[in-house]
Amino acid sequence: MRMKKTIRRRRKECKTDYLHRLKLLKSEKPRLVFRKTNTSIIAQYVVSDEAKDKIVIGITSKKLLKFGWPEKMKGSLKSLTASYLTGYLMGKQIQKQKLENPIVDFGMLRVLHKTKLFAFLKGAIDSGLDIACQEEAFPEEERIKGEHLKEDFTKTFDKIKSSIDKE
Repeated sequence: MRMKKTIRRRRKECKTDYLHRLKLLKSEKPRLVFRKTNTSIIAQYVVSDEAKDKIVIGITSKKLLKFGWPEKMKGSLKSLTASYLTGYLMGKQIQKQKLENPIVDFGMLRVLHKTKLFAFLKGAIDSGLDIACQEEAFPEEERIKGEHLKEDFTKTFDKIKSSIDKE
């Protein structure tokens, strides 16, 4: 008689892929974690010790308001542009603290080319992190800079990027 296999709670809730997590933990490298919420982007630099995760750096896209993101565009802190700038800010923080280059952890998100995931990754790479990725996976430069938005966002984009560099 076969016993019925019980599915773990976090797997059932589509929150954790345990096989993928095990592979990431076996690499013994720090992880750059990317998560999307309904209102913002979350980025974390995570170090694991015996399967216990410790967040060294945690940033949300709401921090972009401090660097000059327009208050009237507060609702678009989960956009492609905000995703890129959050990745850029995270990469600068990692470099500033002289931390080891991480591997990327997208969790249970669907990995589709030219999306917020890859905009975030391009921001991290542009900040100076050494992460391997194919160039054709990244969104177009016009979309990253926000030229497709109702108002042309390129001047604001450049201003925010230079203020991140100054920090």
